[in-house]
This record gives sequence, C-alpha cells and structure tokens, in this order.
Amino acid sequence: MFFRIYDKLDDYLKPNKVVVIFGPRRVGKTTLLDQFLSKTKLKYKLDNGENLQVQQILSSRDFSKIIPYVNRYELYALDEAHRVPNIGLGLKIIVDQIPGIKVIATGSSSFELSGQIGEPLTGRKIPLIFYPVSQLELKRESSPVELEQRLAEFLVFGCYPEVLASGDKLQKIKVLEELVNSYLLKDILELERVKGAKILLDLLRLIAFQIGGEVSLSELSRELGIDLKTVARYLGLFEKSFILYNLRGFSRNLRSEINRKSKYFFYDNGIRNTIISNFNDVELRDDTGKLWENFMVSERLKKQAYGSIFANNYFWRTWEKQEVDWVEEREGKLFGFEFKYSPKRKSRPAKEFLAAYQNSTLTTISKENYFDFVT
Repeated sequence: MFFRIYDKLDDYLKPNKVVVIFGPRRVGKTTLLDQFLSKTKLKYKLDNGENLQVQQILSSRDFSKIIPYVNRYELYALDEAHRVPNIGLGLKIIVDQIPGIKVIATGSSSFELSGQIGEPLTGRKIPLIFYPVSQLELKRESSPVELEQRLAEFLVFGCYPEVLASGDKLQKIKVLEELVNSYLLKDILELERVKGAKILLDLLRLIAFQIGGEVSLSELSRELGIDLKTVARYLGLFEKSFILYNLRGFSRNLRSEINRKSKYFFYDNGIRNTIISNFNDVELRDDTGKLWENFMVSERLKKQAYGSIFANNYFWRTWEKQEVDWVEEREGKLFGFEFKYSPKRKSRPAKEFLAAYQNSTLTTISKENYFDFVT
C-alpha cells in the first residue's frame, strides 16, 4: 500500500463538476477510487464503463433514462469511463440536470476519453493526471536516504505500483512483462486502426535506444518500412496514451540553435527496459546516462503535475553541440538543467545558453543532489 497524491479526493470534488482521472493503465486509478468510496460518507453509485447496461443508459442522450438512474445519489463514480460511447454528453446531462451532484470518472485511454469529454464538459470538469508512483509520494513513507539506496532499483524497474510491491527481481520482471504484453498497447489496438502490436513495439524499441538523443522521423520511417505520416501518427498515439513524452527543442535568438527535432522519453523506466529486454544492474550497463535522464524527466513531470508547477519544457542544443538537457520556461525566466548520473563526469558547459539568455540559470542534477529536483 502506497500513499498516493490524490488519496483525499474530497479536496477535488465540487458540486456539478466531473473529476476526470487520466493516466496509464495499472497505475492504481481503480484502487484509488475504491479506497475513496470505502471511506466517503456521501451516498454514491459506482459503475464500470465496460457494463453494457451502463453504456446503453449513459450513451442514450435520453434525459428520461439518465436522470432517474443517478438522481438519488450525491456522488456518481464511473470507472473505465472511456468504454462508454459519447460519455461526455452523458456526464454533461448528469451535472447540468441534477443539482449538487458530484461526479468522478476514470479512464486509462486518455486520447479517447479526452476526445469524448473535451467539448461537452467545457467548464464542467476537473482533470487530474495520475502517474506511476512518484518519488514525491514515496517520500511520505521513506526518508531521502532510504530512497537514494533504492535508486538503482528505480532506474531499472521503474515505479509502477505492482512493481514496487513485488519482492525480488524475477517477480518485478514478470509484472513488467505482463504490463507490456497485456496492457501497454491495449487501448491503441482497440481504439485506433493499427495493423498489429509488432510494428508498435518495433517503433518503441527504436525510441528506447535513442533516449536523450534527437529523433529523426525519416530515419524511423526507413528502419520500419512505413511512411512518415504513419510514424508521426503512432508517436502521437504513444504520447496520448501516456507511454512516451515528447520534448521539443527551444529556440529564440541564435541561428546556431536546433529546434525542429524532438526527444522522446518514457513515462516509466521499467517499461523502457522491458521493451529492450534489459534488466541488468546499473553497474553492468552502458546506458546508465540514458536511464538517469529518463528518470529525471519522468519524475520532474510528476512533480510539475502534482506540485502545480506551470512550465513549458524543452531541451536546447546548438550545431556546435552545446546542449542543455532540460529547460523550463516559467515565471518569466529560463531554468536550465543538465542531467549527469555521476557529478564527476565532465561535460562542455553550455556557456552560450547563459550568454544568449540573460534571465536564465543552469544547474547540474546528479545522483548527489537530485532529490529536491524531483520532490
């Protein structure tokens, strides 16, 4: 059992609003909902979007069916909401027509759920993104020293709840393989016209080997034997389903800056390592720097979401190969960060970045000072 950032869902519930909980599969959305409902004093009804009767009622757009179905309750909760056709319109009827009702909807397929609820629930929803367990959450139960001692584990196996709860290395690997083989691509394969899982896994494998590097869609297209538009479409699906994060280049004044390409990172290190079937210890790997950079990116994204840090994120690089791994544009300033697993590792300082952007800072994040950056 882990402390989760949204354990107190009461703090987010508002009358005639829908709390929409997005996130990857298997991060604990259903568990979060069940635990909240077991403690709430509100009179509630819980449904699952996979239930055919629920689908028929909520997708009917029929006031005479929907309103009597839920108007006796103070709270309506719908798990797997993306399974219900036109769910946004159904939820809109509920929050518009039943005074004071509170609604929670969860969904793993963000691109499908957000597409259905976006316009119908404009001004009526409170979106919450739910990630694999964060360092920010773990520090509620463990000291910084204890978490630092587990750093190598996080870098290799990631932070999905079931993985963290697994005892030994073999159990963690089995859980991760099940996540990748049974859940990772499920929403994409069900909801999009994709020929099969193999091409998607092949694309993810290519991306996994390029963590921290700029990705060329043309190169991916040649490697996979599919057209450029299809590559771009698949990458977009990976982003929307919380598998990959697209980090774009920053550019404003210098001709030497590169800003057209993107870098891709996995939302979880364990998923990345499962894709390439490499669970070797950190000391035995030649990609530790990539693991470190991916871990810093994913944990920083969690901290931004959970800590209400509003920033535009980029990387910065010039043709002369001066580079800043992570740039946050916020509060009218630029905050640059370089990710170095070992602080002893030498790198070319990006002096041109500081010179070009006077209102900027540059900090190196290593395993010796990373904790404040991610918590």
